[in-house]
Formats: sequence, structure tokens, C-alpha cells
Amino acid sequence: MLIKRPDDILPSEITPQDLYLDRRRFLLLGAAGAAGLALSGNAFAALAAKKSLLSTGERMNTLKEITGYNNFYEFGTDKGDPAEYSGQFKPRPWAVTVDGDVLKPRTFSIEQLMKLAPLEERIYRLRCVEGWSMVIPWIGFPLSALLKQVEPTGKAKYVAFQSVLRPSEMPGQRDDVLAWPYREGLRLDEAMHPLAILAVGLYGNVLPNQNGAPIRLIVPWKYGFKGIKSIVRITLTDKQPPTSWNLANAHEYGFYSNVNPEVDHPRWSQATERRIGDFFKRKTLMFNGYADQVAGLYRGMDLRKNF
Repeated sequence: MLIKRPDDILPSEITPQDLYLDRRRFLLLGAAGAAGLALSGNAFAALAAKKSLLSTGERMNTLKEITGYNNFYEFGTDKGDPAEYSGQFKPRPWAVTVDGDVLKPRTFSIEQLMKLAPLEERIYRLRCVEGWSMVIPWIGFPLSALLKQVEPTGKAKYVAFQSVLRPSEMPGQRDDVLAWPYREGLRLDEAMHPLAILAVGLYGNVLPNQNGAPIRLIVPWKYGFKGIKSIVRITLTDKQPPTSWNLANAHEYGFYSNVNPEVDHPRWSQATERRIGDFFKRKTLMFNGYADQVAGLYRGMDLRKNF
């Protein structure tokens, strides 16, 4: 029998408290049951992060679910491929270059990035275009904190993102299912929104390889494919940047990619979703449940045309 939990349950009460506070022990227990869990060498160094008031109060998915069921085409197209084939990927050392229409272009090491702003734990919904969803305790910092460091010029209207290109370590890049490297983009006001973060961990530890190590984008009101992983370049520009899925099939994947249950994917409905771990489907929420925070970004826009 499915027991629904009220929204006012605190995240720390959802996971047994002793495991929730003892993050190393929790991750080790979860890893023991997750086949192919591929982590970086310092994976068990806990990340100090404050709790964010922006978090949802929904029940979190388990570590095994989060690390074992992924879309990360650089490692393969099946949901289990990233966990199985990401073990050879090396997320350290790492650097991210931020350039384009900025006053202070700069290349940051991952260590520098993690010190830009206090790390926060944000429990966000993730909604994928295929009709499944999760609730994940990300660890990260606002994307705006990074963009402010480089001082965007008045010309900057969009933010383009690019993933790493390493076919020797990422077997999915040896196939032409997408044009590599992976690319994504946001409008500058979307990128500066407080909900948008750069995630460097989950469940209190560094990101596993299959979840986008060492740094990825999280935009919780958009479909999951907007959350570009293993980022190496961020470029501010005055033109709408090309994005990988839009280049692959513009008819099915628009630039904005906001969760909108009223706009179906051409091959299936988006009106409902299945939370991983649940049996029954649930109604898809506008902007993935973040309408109160982000609807104003799109006031006056035709959300069917700008999908």
C-alpha cells in the first residue's frame, strides 16, 4: 500500500536520522547495494553544506535509485549504462573556463569553484522528458555566484554550457547518437535565478561519475536533459546558443524545455509522471512544481511555441 507523506515533513526526518547525519556511513551502505557505483578517489570526504530553505519536503529517492538509473549518454543510452561504464572516467583534476561577454574571463579549478559560495543542500525534484522523476538531495551553490565573479557585460543575454569531450573515458561519445561535446544553454535571467545551481555532490558527498562528476547544472523547473553534466566551459553571449537535443531534433526538444504538462512530447503525453520507486503515476506539475518561483520569467510568452 502506498502511504503518502505530508509536505511538512523535514528532509532530515525522511531518512533515518542516524544515517542522515552520518553521511559517510550512509553512502557506504548505499554503495554496497549499487552495482557499478563509480566515484572519484575522495568520494567519502563529506561536503559541509547548510540546509536550503528552497528544498522540497518530499520523500527523497534512495542513493541506489539516484546512482543506478541515469540519463548520461556519454556513457551509453540505457539507464544502467552510466553506472556500469563510468568507472574509468577521471573527474580530477578539473577546471571550468568562463568566458565570452564578461569583463573578467577566468578558468576556475574545481576546488576554487567549491569555495565561491557556501555549499547548500537543496532537495530538488528532477523531472525527465521520458515521464519519470526523482527527488534528489543535491549539494551545490548558486550559478549566479559564479557568473558574478566574471561580471557579465551589457551584451550578455544567454549562457552557453559545454561538457567535456573524452571518448577514451566516455564510451558513449564513440557513437554518433548526439553531436559531441554535449551543449546546453539558458537565458541570463534564468541562469541568475536563485533556484539554478551548480551541483558538486549529492547525499552529502561528491558527485558520482554517473551523476555528472565533478560539476553539473541543476535547473529544477526544466526537464532533466537541461542539466548538463561534467561541465568544462561556460560562455556568455548575446545570441541564443545551440543545444544538443535541439540540434538533434528541434521538433521534439525546444530551447526552453520548461516542464509543462499542457505541451506533449510529439510521441507521448507529459501530463503524468512516475516517481522512481513508486508504482502509481502522479500528475505532472507546471514548471515541475516551481511555478510560484519562476512563472514570472516567462510572463507574456507563448509557452506552447517556446517549449
